[in-house]
Amino acid sequence: MSQPKFELYADAQYASPYAMSVFVALHEKSLPFTLHTVDLDKQANRAADFAATSLTQRVPTLIHDGFALSESSAITEYLDEVFPQSALYPEDRRDRARARQVQAWLRSDLMPIRAERSTEVVFYGPTAEPLSPAAQDAARKLFAAAQALLAHGQPNLFGDWCIADVDLALMLNRLVLNGDAVPLPLADYARYQWQRPTVQRWLALERPRRDIGIDVAL
Repeated sequence: MSQPKFELYADAQYASPYAMSVFVALHEKSLPFTLHTVDLDKQANRAADFAATSLTQRVPTLIHDGFALSESSAITEYLDEVFPQSALYPEDRRDRARARQVQAWLRSDLMPIRAERSTEVVFYGPTAEPLSPAAQDAARKLFAAAQALLAHGQPNLFGDWCIADVDLALMLNRLVLNGDAVPLPLADYARYQWQRPTVQRWLALERPRRDIGIDVAL
C-alpha cells in the first residue's frame, strides 16, 4: 500500500494555534507530510494560487491526495475518521462531543484574551500590557470552564490525551506564559500539555524574527 501524501499549509511565523493543532495531529498519527508556509503579514493567503487551493483562504489547509481541506477542527476530525490509529478524539461519544464543544468554543469565544494575549505572547515573548477588565472577565470564564472540565484531577481532559488538550492548553498558555495570574492547577495542566513530544516539535520550529506586533492568527 502506498504511503498517503499530505501537504500542510501553515503561517510563515508558526504562530497560528490552529496550524499547530493540525501539525500535532499529523505527528500523533505518524502521518508524514510536507510543510509549506504562507506569509499572512503579506496577505499571501489571498494570492490566486493559494485561493485556488484553500476554499476559505485560511491556514491551516491540508491537502491529502488532492483533497484540500481548511479549518483545523474539520481537518482533525477528518484525519481521525480516515486514519483511526492513535485516536485524536475520545472513544466515548459524549466525551467526543464534549471535546468538539471545547474546540468550537475556544475558536469562537474569549475574544478579549485572544486580542490582548495574542499568539505572539506564546511563541515570541510576553507583553507588559495589563489585562483590561473585559479580558479579566474572559479569563474568569475560561478558568471556570477549565476547572469544571478538569475537576477529576487527571492530567488530560478525558483520561487519555486528545487534540482538545492542545487547544485548551494553548488558550491557557496565552496567560501562563505571559505571567498573568492563573489558578495553579490550570497552569500545571497547561505546562504538562506543553511537554508532549508532538507539541515540542511545533515549538522547535525556527521562527522568523518579529519586529512589530501583528497577531497572525487569533
